[in-house]
Formats: sequence, structure tokens, C-alpha cells
Amino acid sequence: MKKIILSAILGATLLTSCQNMDIPPKNIVTSDDLLSSESGMDIYMARMYSIMPFEDFKYLPERGISNFNGWLAGFGFEGIGENVNRDGYCRSFTGEGDVYWGKAFELLRDANFLIENLPNYRGTYPEITYNDYLGEAYFVRAYVFYALAKRFGGIPLVTRVINYPAETDLLEVPRASEEETWDQICADFDKAIELMMPKSPKRGYANKYVALAVKSQAMLYAGSVAKYNETVPGRLTGLGQKTGVRVIGFDAATAAEASKRYFTEAYKAANEVIQNGGYSLYKKKWAEGDREAIRQNMIDMISDTDSPENIWIREYLYPTTTHSFDAYNAPYVFRSPLSSAMCPTADFVELFEGFDRYPDGSLKVTTGNSNSEGTYIMYDNIGDFYKNAEPRLLSYLIIPGDQFKGQKMEIYAGVYTGTTPVRPLLNDYSYQGQAQNYQNLDIAKGDNPTLYMTPDPNNHKIVKLPDGSEMKASGANGPFYNFAESAMTGLLARKWLKDDPSFTAREGNSDQHYILVRYAEVLLNAAEAAVELSLAGVASPDGSDMLGVATDVINDIRSRAGATLLSGKLTGSIESRNEVRKERRKEIAMETNIKWDLRRWRVQDYDNRDGFWGETRDKDKFSSNSHYRFRGIYPFYSAQDKKWFYDVRFECISHKEFDYNTIDYYFSIPGGEVVKSPVIDQQPNR
Repeated sequence: MKKIILSAILGATLLTSCQNMDIPPKNIVTSDDLLSSESGMDIYMARMYSIMPFEDFKYLPERGISNFNGWLAGFGFEGIGENVNRDGYCRSFTGEGDVYWGKAFELLRDANFLIENLPNYRGTYPEITYNDYLGEAYFVRAYVFYALAKRFGGIPLVTRVINYPAETDLLEVPRASEEETWDQICADFDKAIELMMPKSPKRGYANKYVALAVKSQAMLYAGSVAKYNETVPGRLTGLGQKTGVRVIGFDAATAAEASKRYFTEAYKAANEVIQNGGYSLYKKKWAEGDREAIRQNMIDMISDTDSPENIWIREYLYPTTTHSFDAYNAPYVFRSPLSSAMCPTADFVELFEGFDRYPDGSLKVTTGNSNSEGTYIMYDNIGDFYKNAEPRLLSYLIIPGDQFKGQKMEIYAGVYTGTTPVRPLLNDYSYQGQAQNYQNLDIAKGDNPTLYMTPDPNNHKIVKLPDGSEMKASGANGPFYNFAESAMTGLLARKWLKDDPSFTAREGNSDQHYILVRYAEVLLNAAEAAVELSLAGVASPDGSDMLGVATDVINDIRSRAGATLLSGKLTGSIESRNEVRKERRKEIAMETNIKWDLRRWRVQDYDNRDGFWGETRDKDKFSSNSHYRFRGIYPFYSAQDKKWFYDVRFECISHKEFDYNTIDYYFSIPGGEVVKSPVIDQQPNR
């Protein structure tokens, strides 16, 4: 950090023997150049922000943060039930391909260098500007520590610049305890909040309310870990072998009080944003009772750069800074070079209102009491199954028959020409029977089948209907039974995609911004922290009516979403906690944080998996020991009825199965770091 090289030194300039070599090279910028002017600080800040551990369009868990190229990136297919994908990177969130470790300490060095050296230039800036720069450094350090802590638990708390070479005892920083780590994160966020301006001085910078919002998120994570590690069989905690420090989990004697402390900090930070931040829920096109206006409003919420809901965004600008989200996630008919990476599940759809249900709460598609009983319910139009669905859900999805980029989206699995009424196609819809394929049924084989399907988009089968007309055996966007790059669950994700018919998706051609933090999430942070504090018997930390705030913000979110309001005030109860969790899963779906929520709630291991969806469900319907699967919603056309029916079953194109164990709530420390260091401990039991 004494010298930051901006371009390579040209050897030819050094060949003249009479050249005075005592002058500084003009292509080297010193720390004095950077820290002594606002233009220099712009460069310094740009470097720090360019390597921040953001999880946006260029992040993919399978590759990690450090790799950051965005290849095949998408959201919600990390075994969290929102989407599934055909490729190998669609797997449980148990680690990252390029582990976020070394890059983190590079950025920490930048932040620590600024904290240590900016005071030498204090007189160069107005006090408010100086404080803001220093606050940015504390914010960056807190953000990096937070990214590390939620991956690894206790981490090396490097809060100083480590100069090389140096004595070993100065170079080596052991992992702190997990409790010490979260305390440091809280302290650094507090210092940033104290120093930073309430409004960002320049576009792209953070500010006081960004820091408060992220602090509320981080402290919610800390409070959850302190509390719910205790619910994991055997308690999820352990000491490092080299240092004897509790590197994961909390001491049984301090866990409960630590949890209360962190939830208190989360609530205070979130409520400060609510009361004084000046943000509001996006409602530019919202109209009460108008389902289409509510739906379109939530679509626009994501794409509007000037939304009053945006607290912190990452901007892209064509052609200089772009990503490839549309090129991988658009429907098959817009394939360029790939498509259909995010396919929402029936399990995700079941979170939302507006569907008929069986007695067990699952989606009803037959006249019986389960999807293996009775006969299929028929619909005049292919999209009628979703006609009463919560508008918020429809803003996230491309459903069969939907309009997208000016085209009607053909999504259906097959055409049935047999007798009616149509009985369930499969004889076993259980987890054990999930391997059945429609194309292998007797009615789909032989010279005179009554179920027609298409293997892939290059081999469309044409079915002659009883009235003499013809139709494709499967929709133009699938699902195709031998081709997974299609609507393999009977649905496609719409959220984040460009809907402009004039836009042609290709790699490196997308420039929509990503919302790192939005106001609705802060409202949910406040609600969850309030209920958790009430559950623990803790009084309001700032004098506000915590449960009143929680109730109001949940109703505000539901009203904007077109959902039913709460029937009464939230209470300090498991039922209210689950209500808030479920609302969180619905509102911030496909925004990267749900995978972290499931981890901090400790609900992905088999013993706790009945809370996976934010509510109690029969875990054995979708899981078996450490393994679990998700379901699709498959439309079929009944030629005799001239109507549509739906079948809900385990996803049957790629047969994705996920796996999660208690050990996976913490990632492994990179093996090379453990081997070379006398003080860095691997995770216990690894």
C-alpha cells in the first residue's frame, strides 16, 4: 500500500545511461497522492468497492466471490426451494468454489490502511468529508468481517495493517471466537454510522443509512446463530485444536444473552432507518384492488433505478460495465447463448395465497384429497390455475400463457388424447416414487399412445386433435423430457429479466442494476428482531411498540403485494415468528439473502427441516434423511375436453436432489491456510 501501481513500467525508458534515476516514476501513484485529495480518494474508494464481496449478477455460489465473472449466474437454485436448474452448480449451499478468504484480507488491508493513515491528512478536507471517508473504511471492514463470519464463524480479526517482513507473532492472527467476531462487526458498523453522512456524497458510495441497514441484517444473523445453534442436535459449537478458542458457536453460558444483545442491535438499527431514513415502499403504479397494477408495480420496483425503496444498489452501464443475466435466464425462445436457468418450484408457489389446497396445505390439482386421488380439475385457459394467485408471485414468475417481451409464452408438458375424466397420471407421488417419468408410462408408449410429449426443441412432435386441428406435443419453452434447458418445472423466473421486446440478450449485454439492500428487507429485519426479542422477554430497546411496529410493517408489505393483511397483532410467539419468516421468504425471494436466512435459522438439517419454509410442514414429504427434492407444476392439454389440467410432482427433467448436514452450516477454512499457519484452526470435526 505504500505505492499502488496503476500501469506497467516500460523498460525502454530506463535504458539511457545519463537518465537521473532519483526522480519518482510518473506511472506510480503514492499513498500521499491518493490520500491528500478528493480525486485521489475517488480512486482509493473505487478500488475498495470494486472488490467488495457483493452477491449480485456476477456471483455464483458454485464459483464464489473471488471468481466474480457471472458465468451462468442466477438466484435461488442453491437448494433453497425457490428455483431449480439443470446444471451441476445447482446444489445445496454447503460451500463456494473459490473460497472467500485471501481476497477478503486484501480488502481488509485497504480499509485498515485508510483508518491508520487518513488522520495524517485530516486538515486537507472539511471535517464532514474527512469523517465520511473514515466512516467508509470502517463500513468496508465491517462488511468484509460480516461476509467472512456468516461463512466461517470466528475469523482472524485483522484490525491493523500487517507489514511484511515482520516477526511471526506480528504476522499471525488467530481466529477469534464467533462471539468476539460478531461484537467486532457491530462495533465497526457503529463507528461507520457515527462518522458517515446521512446521504451519499457521491453516487455509488454508502452512507449512514446504508450502514444501519446492513448492520440490522448482520445483527439479525448473529442473533439467530447465537440462539438457533442451540437447537441443532448436540449443539453446534466447537473449539479450535490449535488455539482452544470457540471458533464456531457460542458458549452455553453466554449464548442466550448474546442472542438478545444482537437482536436488540438489529431492531434499533432497522427502526432508525424506518423512522429517519426517508425511504418508502415502491408504489408508483400501485392501485388498491387492481391486481394487474399491483403486479406491474412490483415488476417495476426491481427495474426502477430511482425507486424510493432502493437503499443501496450496484449500477451497471452498457457497454463499459455489464453482466449476462438475461443471456442465461430468459425463456428458451430467446435463447442466447443459453436459457431457462431459473425454474421456480411448486414448493415456492405454495408459499403464496390464491390457490385451492388439499387438507395438508399442498396445491390442489384433482377432485380428491391428494394428487393421487380423484380426477384432474380442468381449466378453460392454460393460465387459469394462477388466476387468483397473489400478484406479488406473478411479478416473480413467467407462467404458462404469460406475455413476456411481446410474446405469449408456450409452457406445457404434453397433450393427452385419452378418455375423460382424466385420472392422475402417476400411481406414486411420494418421495420414494419421484423417479417415475411421464414418457415411460404405458399411455406414452407404443403405436397408439394417448399421452404425447416432446423430447427436445429440435424434435417437436405434432399431435392431431379430434377436431382435425394440430398442436405441438409440448410448448415452445418446454418442458421437454430430454432437454433441461427449458421450463423444467413448468415455470420460469421473471424477476430481474428485461421485458423490453427491443432488447436482445447476449453475454455481456445486460446493464440492469442490482439492489443490494432495499427498504422492504429492513422492514422485515425490524419485524423479525421485534418478535425474537418479545419471545425472549426483552423490552423495547428504544421505547417503541416493537410488536406494533412489526405488525404495521408486515401489513404494509402485504398491502403492497396484494396479499391478505394480518388478522391481528403479532405476538411474542413461535406462530408470529413463523409468520414473519414466511413473509420474508415471499418478499425477498430471488435476492440472494434467503440462502443465508435458512442457514441462520438452522432449518436445513433433517431434524429441523420442518421449519424450512418459514412454517411447520411435514418434512418427510420432500426429504429423506439429509436428502431433499422439490416439485414442479406441469400443464397438460386434454384434447377430448379441449381444456387444461395440471399435475404437481417432483421435478422430473433433471431429477435434482439436494443434500445438507449440520456440518454444512459453516464452510471449511481453506486447507492451505490451515496447513501453513500455526494459529489458524480448521472447523471442528472437519
